[in-house]
Amino acid sequence: MKKFVFLGAGSFRFTTALARDILSFPAFSDCEIALVDIDNERLMNIKRAVDKIVVAGNYPCKVTATTERREALEGADGVLSTVLMGGIDVFRYDLEIPMEYGVNINIGDTRGPSGIFRALRTIPLMLEICADIEKYCPNAVFLNYTNPMAMLCRAMQGYTKVNVTGLCHSVQQTVALLADWINADVNDMTYLCAGINHQAFYLDLKHKGKDAYPAVREALSRKEIFEQEIVRNEIFLALDYYPTESSGHNSEYCAWFRKRPDIIERIQKGTGFNPGKYAYILDEHKLFRETYLEDIANWVKSDVDLNRGIEFASYIFNALFGDGKIFEFNGNVRNFGLIDNLPCGCCVEVPVIASKYGFKPAHVGKLPNQLAALIHTNAMCEELAVEGGIEGDPKKIYQAICFDPLTSAVLSLDEIRGMTNAMFEKNREWLPQFKHLNV
Repeated sequence: MKKFVFLGAGSFRFTTALARDILSFPAFSDCEIALVDIDNERLMNIKRAVDKIVVAGNYPCKVTATTERREALEGADGVLSTVLMGGIDVFRYDLEIPMEYGVNINIGDTRGPSGIFRALRTIPLMLEICADIEKYCPNAVFLNYTNPMAMLCRAMQGYTKVNVTGLCHSVQQTVALLADWINADVNDMTYLCAGINHQAFYLDLKHKGKDAYPAVREALSRKEIFEQEIVRNEIFLALDYYPTESSGHNSEYCAWFRKRPDIIERIQKGTGFNPGKYAYILDEHKLFRETYLEDIANWVKSDVDLNRGIEFASYIFNALFGDGKIFEFNGNVRNFGLIDNLPCGCCVEVPVIASKYGFKPAHVGKLPNQLAALIHTNAMCEELAVEGGIEGDPKKIYQAICFDPLTSAVLSLDEIRGMTNAMFEKNREWLPQFKHLNV
């Protein structure tokens, strides 16, 4: 009888989908699913939903719910995380303060000044979780879905003994998008994708064994397709390899797009792009809350779909300690001999094979120089930010932000110092690891 723990289980759509997927494997039909969330109302709602899955599938499964993390972790085999440290009231400053200085952030959950401060708030929590895993379930596999993915995984992998990797949706979702653009079945697509989280590229992309990039280029010649993803289509045409993450995110990871109002106006068509204002994020948050309640209501009324979805987590668990069927995915691991021209030890996103022998990441080799030039800078910013977060060193945080491509395209060093100090001040209560908060 295996045990799976969901940390941040109140994420309704994610938890119900993953619980369904785990239970769909015969090796896990009699497992225990332990749900953990600090919001008791959300916790009870999600327990009712998972209970409904268990009844619909007639699974001999036990479902528990608790606000006590350590209680749930006792004896766990698999742990999943979708936690959020700090709510919308502190997140607003991740967007508002950079905007006051002219740095227009899109979402701010991955890198740059916003992503770095999100990491600083979250790293202590993730290290606490890892300490609990080491104590209560030292052999458990920890799959992280919490952002900023690379910085959190780098901290956990570098400063704990937990067997942890991070998962993201962007690789498989982008392949499906490209397949649709070239009128191909996604199941006929094969690829080699590598880089860092949210900034990986398809080094090889094939349809039925044939190079698919000419077909992608032909598709982009059609205005209606090109304008769906203006930013990353321009990146592809400039750098020759297609990036995994949406245009909105990609626009904040480089120096080329969000530095002037006229450019922002030109590129803000298509998916994933927002003007970087807190009001927009607040509207999205309100919509999410409304949708959350609607999801629950619809769930209660509807029949349960027991068909397994496309999320990787259940397949990974099954490969490691289920029926043993090998599974390949793109995961976040430390760069020890995997990508030759990215920093040694940084967190990279590369193909990983999961089997009963554990995780085996692939040696990718050397990235094309034009990709390495872009990715290396962001990887080093993340290295500096993690070091600063662990050591409580505000100067390293400032230095990481100094080299952020978008920030450095807009601000002087003195302006970056002022922005960093302002962000430290607004995050004061969330950063106990820092003895002083001025650069």
